[in-house]
Amino acid sequence: MTERAVIDRPEARRMGFFTDTTTCIGCKACEVACKQWNDLPADNTAFRKRASYDHTGELNATSWRHVRFVEMLTEGSPMDFVFMSDVCKHCTHAGCLDACPTGALIRTEFDTVIVQPDVCNGCGYCVPSCPFGVIDRDPGDGRAAKCTLCYDRLEDGLEPACAKACPTDSIQFGFHDELVDVAARRVTQLHERGLGQAYLYGATEDDVAGGLGAFFLLTEPPEVYGLPADAESPIQQNVVPATLAAMGAGLVAAAGVAAAFVVGSRASARSRVKVARW
Repeated sequence: MTERAVIDRPEARRMGFFTDTTTCIGCKACEVACKQWNDLPADNTAFRKRASYDHTGELNATSWRHVRFVEMLTEGSPMDFVFMSDVCKHCTHAGCLDACPTGALIRTEFDTVIVQPDVCNGCGYCVPSCPFGVIDRDPGDGRAAKCTLCYDRLEDGLEPACAKACPTDSIQFGFHDELVDVAARRVTQLHERGLGQAYLYGATEDDVAGGLGAFFLLTEPPEVYGLPADAESPIQQNVVPATLAAMGAGLVAAAGVAAAFVVGSRASARSRVKVARW
């Protein structure tokens, strides 16, 4: 994990989200609350023929919460929906943060990852570096933007707007380690009720991107929800290969210099012998 940029609260602990998809009803209250609190523009809300109920479509610079509507089609059965409220994962190995050349992306005292708009130069390096497709550039000014886990509310001891608005507690907010325990108990409960396919996605450090600050309880493969089965920060993923390549290049260069020195020395020696004979 990258170092915290904000260290004025040594007693602060990692905060996060636990999203239980089995209790999400697709109401989009979290989306609305997020937009209202962060003063983000509305998405296209017009109903179109053969279109989806999912107006938002994806996470982007103006939609920091996205309730995904997944249509489950089974032969011989009516169509069913699976809902998931998606958000920035606040990864332990945050690709966006690793790629940022200006320090606009930082890790806070709550181990969340936020963008400092006044430092962002709009280079966009963070966008392809996020394995979850979360962060995006604002179409207005070109600067990067994403969920902050309501950092301004956390500083005042308040719950993030999305979790506060969720009517079913599908989105739970709290200390990350405590949420992991709550989630594990919920998985056990669902298994006992016969939902054996329930599992946690991103809850531990051995999971995707070194563990997610915002993790999920899923009942389908992650790809069904638009999540990668495996994900890592490109920087973290390429550290060993890049280091080995750099060492290899350094050894080759050193060998080249040594060879040039030896050849040059031999040529100089032959020249001195010829001069002496003459």
